[in-house]
Amino acid sequence: MQIQGIYAALATASMDRAETFYTRLFGRGPDDRPMDGLIQWRNVAGANIQIFRDKENAGYGRLTIVVPKMDEARKSLEDFGGKLTAESQGDYGKIAQLADPDGNRITLAEPPSRPFNT
Repeated sequence: MQIQGIYAALATASMDRAETFYTRLFGRGPDDRPMDGLIQWRNVAGANIQIFRDKENAGYGRLTIVVPKMDEARKSLEDFGGKLTAESQGDYGKIAQLADPDGNRITLAEPPSRPFNT
């Protein structure tokens, strides 16, 4: 099988509300609207993201975004009303979380300054 691309997908109950949130989060509007009830962003730091209308499954998704500096990401989110949880520190840097308007969980991860050894 030859793979041309991969998209992560999150369900939403409100396309308008989700589009506004993710446009702010990604710093740009969606690249495509392939069909009714589906919007997508291509090449967001190398990833492709789809948001699709599915009221029954909205709020059960997960997305992890790696950021270079958690404090800068926190400030950027606060500028548009996003609220991160307190940070947790682990062997592989630190994480904090927020939810999109549907409750899908978004984890921000800041890698450690030193290499991670397994």
